[in-house]
Amino acid sequence: MANRTGNYSAFYVKEPFSETNLGAHSTKDFVSYNLLRAWKGKDASFPFVDSHNKNYNVRDGSDWEQTLKPRLRDRLNKSKNIVLFLSSHTCNSRALREEVDFGINTNGLPVIVVYPEYSEKSDIINCSSNTIKQQIKNLWDNLPKFRDSMSSVPTIHIPNKKSLIEKALNDPDFRVATKCDAGTYFYPC
Repeated sequence: MANRTGNYSAFYVKEPFSETNLGAHSTKDFVSYNLLRAWKGKDASFPFVDSHNKNYNVRDGSDWEQTLKPRLRDRLNKSKNIVLFLSSHTCNSRALREEVDFGINTNGLPVIVVYPEYSEKSDIINCSSNTIKQQIKNLWDNLPKFRDSMSSVPTIHIPNKKSLIEKALNDPDFRVATKCDAGTYFYPC
């Protein structure tokens, strides 16, 4: 079994890939992923281990079956969880479907779902009923493979707040080797 120390970040990148100088960096979900990398760059103790650094980078013109898909799977095989960025900009791309399907349904990886457009727990949770808000559940429809598979693994739903992302990354309930029961979780208000 592979050394499962990484956090696999899954995010939407527009297809076909933009050939501008900014490329993926202009895609909103990718910007959120870059924020994790920046936090790690600024503070080595930030508990993010980027699975995308665990094998060679790929070019967007690479062959899907021969290059892209095997590299995604290799990275997922070396990961302890998935950090999924889910926003109103997220689309149901082939790569994102593959990452979610293989990560959840083959590897049983828990998912830390980060909602980049929200910054407070109360944006995600109805604090009086202690339930996830409908506007958040509606985002799950942007990625049907996730929506339909998430009941197979523990998923924690959090806003894009460094302290909560750090808490989730440190939480043993959301690592494949020590995961809690499958279900939908959040940090209460």
